[in-house]
Amino acid sequence: METLTLKEIANALGTQTKFDTQVNAVCIDTRKITKGCLFICIKGERFDAHQFANEALNLGAAAVMISEDIEVAGPYVKVDDTAKALLSLSGYYRSKFDIPVVALTGSVGKTTTKEFTHLVVNSQFNAIKTQGNLNNEIGLPQMLFQIDSSTEAAVIEMGMNHFGEIHRLVTATKPTIAMITNIGVSHIENLGSRQGILKSKLEILDGLKAGSPFIINCDNDMLKTILDNDEIMQKYNVITFGIESDAQFKAVDIKEENGSTSFDVKYSTSKIIDETDGPTAQFSLWSQHISIPTIGIHNVYNALAAFTVGITLGIDSKKAAGALANYVPAGMRQKSVNVGGIISIEDCYNASPDSMNAAIKTLANVNANKRIAVLGDMLELGDFSKKAHADVGKMVADNNIDYLLAYGNDAKYIVDGAKQNGMKNAFYFDNKDELSNKLFELAHKGDAVIFKASRGMKLEDVINNVYNRWEK
Repeated sequence: METLTLKEIANALGTQTKFDTQVNAVCIDTRKITKGCLFICIKGERFDAHQFANEALNLGAAAVMISEDIEVAGPYVKVDDTAKALLSLSGYYRSKFDIPVVALTGSVGKTTTKEFTHLVVNSQFNAIKTQGNLNNEIGLPQMLFQIDSSTEAAVIEMGMNHFGEIHRLVTATKPTIAMITNIGVSHIENLGSRQGILKSKLEILDGLKAGSPFIINCDNDMLKTILDNDEIMQKYNVITFGIESDAQFKAVDIKEENGSTSFDVKYSTSKIIDETDGPTAQFSLWSQHISIPTIGIHNVYNALAAFTVGITLGIDSKKAAGALANYVPAGMRQKSVNVGGIISIEDCYNASPDSMNAAIKTLANVNANKRIAVLGDMLELGDFSKKAHADVGKMVADNNIDYLLAYGNDAKYIVDGAKQNGMKNAFYFDNKDELSNKLFELAHKGDAVIFKASRGMKLEDVINNVYNRWEK
């Protein structure tokens, strides 16, 4: 972060301070205090950081931001709401830098697409990216404050649960390119319908200047409706990617082998040529071969989206393809490993109906003797949960998965849905050890297993249990 003065900060937030202290970072956690930082006292539902204001100063903070009337033993600035001020200040700070900023959102696959996109953008620019799950109104500002004079680009992921959240995030981020990967059913309990989800995601345009690139997956039924929206089509440079539809960036000849996927991208570019009788658009057709070290058609979409961003930013196609080949799955985000001759796909970071569908299709396409789905609860679905889990069971049956092992409270509805659609080998467990024993009994060399559940289900307990035995 570049240095700001406390008076500059106060002025940006529409308030005043008598202190003109310099700050070189912004912090909201006393465990991460750095010398010279501004400590912002966030007040949450279960905590109030105002109690740590003076401790932060003692630990080296140059100043604190408060919203309560407290005694502060050092420089401070007072605002009405510290959380809102954090986001507003990050927007002010972002506006000081004239760099490409890619903002992306979607119902599923945001983080993987962000990782792919950062690889491509970083191949040409010194780029920062959203770290971990810092994609909300508290986390995103922390990423914007990472921009400094050496930063040449940024890739920012945006999450949301309710209407208005992306509007506030994008107003601060001020992207030069916006992208929506897909519209599914995640957070439908808060947004009412897929139309509501689309509406909330389209808030990403609220911070995008007219004429700027707006990249969408036109294979997605909801996003495809944008092509009939004259207001959006006329205001922005809408760029499409896809596999099934006639997109500007289209993946063809998709092949999966040995844990990797290869495909060709057919795409067109255009430029304006000044001629004697006026400007003329000149179109060119191109093709680029891409190979990524992961599987699943959803990852083809993710990589294709990233490639589209790269070409839009003027990055050489071969350089973009080379960057995508360096992708490494993070944590338990569809990480494929071979354990004792058994193909194991770990995908337990989170789960939604959309990502469950993608995971099941990935398993169905694996070349294996038997395909076994180990699935757990999808959390935070509210009243939609029973039907959503039953629908997952139907997906398992429809994709001809050989065995289904389900764990959790609502996972029993997955089994019910599978059996109702003709699957015989569907088993429900309320005990991880019993599930592990059944999986160890079923899985042998040449088989494939996928583990998929919300993070809170901790399916890694099952993974560790069977890995220890498979490796022997």
